[in-house]
Amino acid sequence: MKAHLLELLVCPRCLPAELPLTADILAEQDGDIATGLLACPQCGTRYPIVEGVALLDPQTTDTQRATNKYETDEVVSSYLWSHFSDLLDDDQASQAYATWAGLMQPQGGVALDAGGAVGRFTFEMSARCDFAIGIDTSQAFIRAARRLMRERTLAVLLKDEGLLRREVTIRLPDEWRSDRVEFIVANALALPLRQKSVALFSSLNLVDKVPSPLAHLREMNRVTRNGHAQFLLSDPFSWSTEAAPIEEWLGGTAEGRFAGKGLANVAAMLADASGELAPAWRVGAPGSVWWTIRTHSNHYELIRSCYVHAQR
Repeated sequence: MKAHLLELLVCPRCLPAELPLTADILAEQDGDIATGLLACPQCGTRYPIVEGVALLDPQTTDTQRATNKYETDEVVSSYLWSHFSDLLDDDQASQAYATWAGLMQPQGGVALDAGGAVGRFTFEMSARCDFAIGIDTSQAFIRAARRLMRERTLAVLLKDEGLLRREVTIRLPDEWRSDRVEFIVANALALPLRQKSVALFSSLNLVDKVPSPLAHLREMNRVTRNGHAQFLLSDPFSWSTEAAPIEEWLGGTAEGRFAGKGLANVAAMLADASGELAPAWRVGAPGSVWWTIRTHSNHYELIRSCYVHAQR
């Protein structure tokens, strides 16, 4: 983890109190902490840094990680293809990430990509801001993203059919700056960042996957600046009780506070000057993009992700 990130970090377990973490650095080279320990002086929680990866999710146990499908090599390779297939000139590649990136205007300050998986959008933001942080609860995703950050190339084994695999190599474009990105394991419902420290916030295909979508938006608003800020949310709104109880959904029901469509409800919340996400955002026209996940050479999942971009 890049050492200068320490000044932004707070204890995610103690929120809404924002308590700085103390650092015990055991191995560091050129400003990159390889091994160390972050600790909260208030609650005593200790967050390790292992092989450069800061583990700042207070809600994940070792048992949960062991059963998490996003920790498997096969799923990691699937997401690497989804994020970077257009760089491979793959005939089935999605242009979703390039489309989303085109919505974000250059902005001084820090960008945060919540649920950023293997890092594509974080890298995109490194060309549009001073520094970009990608977070995810999957350690396997974050390790893959950091390897790309360090080495700039990554050989990936893609499932072809059955036990057959083929190798492709991802190479990052020169304009994506490794010195301007970092990836940490963290939770979108308890962000380990100081309030009003983020200029650009992105939440891509995440809001329907967290147990409390509203808590995620509140956390977005806590860490995002009151002015000179942008927010991009894109999601298929595939509401499921496996992810969150119905009363937590932000859409997809016929009655209740969030009756109707999720995208319209999120846009209305952002524009409400006296609501939970105040101060009000200027909300752009909604849109959508097709996003693709690859399982193997004969199986792809095509997902329509609906987006809204807002500024204040």
